[in-house]
Amino acid sequence: MSTSRVVVADDDVLLREGIASLLTGAGFDVIGEVGDASALARVVREQVPDLVIVDVRMPPTQSLEGLDAAREIRAEFPQIGILVLSAHVEIDSALDLLEDGRGVGYLLKSRVMKANDVVDALQRISEGGSVVDPALVQELVAQRQRDDPLAELTRREREVLALVAEGHSNLGIAARLVVTEDSHRRVLAVLIFLAAQS
Repeated sequence: MSTSRVVVADDDVLLREGIASLLTGAGFDVIGEVGDASALARVVREQVPDLVIVDVRMPPTQSLEGLDAAREIRAEFPQIGILVLSAHVEIDSALDLLEDGRGVGYLLKSRVMKANDVVDALQRISEGGSVVDPALVQELVAQRQRDDPLAELTRREREVLALVAEGHSNLGIAARLVVTEDSHRRVLAVLIFLAAQS
């Protein structure tokens, strides 16, 4: 049984109270339930909980107030574990929060299949671990692949790039790949393209 002190922040009162009830039943001490980011900041400063569950989109604008509040909490109280529980995939916006990887998590509400998923996530976070919904990881990988300037390169152009990375000169690359002077110009064009993308 955990005795961790938790604050739950979600503007959906039924969801907020449901999570609080679930956590109380699992042995957590729910010391605060709030519906907006400013109330969350106030309760965290007054109570200094062990864990915070926060929704990404909260009043007044329903944009990233919850995520911004989580960043502020992490900056001011790095020992507080944070679980972002959201209906929205905001992985780009949350990357800076998640990149530390200690005592942090991000779950999608729609993918929580069992009540114990939240309890298990909080347990791992309270032990300094991290929890990231697999759908978010897939989204991040897919986005990285879409944004990858190397994805446009041919197999041959990748060979050239590998030889550049190994430190070969232009002449050395041309000799190694047995390319003609015309092809050599293409190698240079690839290098110029890559330099412009970085």
